[in-house]
Amino acid sequence: MSAFSVTLPSGATWTPTFVASLNEEKCIGCGRCFKVCPRGVLELVGLNDEGERVTVDLEGDDDDEYEKKVMTIAHQELCIGCTACSRICPKKCYTHAPADA
Repeated sequence: MSAFSVTLPSGATWTPTFVASLNEEKCIGCGRCFKVCPRGVLELVGLNDEGERVTVDLEGDDDDEYEKKVMTIAHQELCIGCTACSRICPKKCYTHAPADA
């Protein structure tokens, strides 16, 4: 299969890349990517002592339930390939890849 691509009015070919993975080990849970994602692809979760995911209540955050916060890809199918998340990530946690046509 070949990658999905678009021919622009200029005649140039553009191949969009979509979020493929997120390195949770590097993620510091800053939330910058969450704020710039226009499609609701991402979700902030907490990791407890055993590495299990705990829901983070953004309104009444209780830091005692988890060791650290990390971003996760909750709705990968909603990604439009804008790559805003990876451009703003200070730790470069994101990997993007073209979609198969």
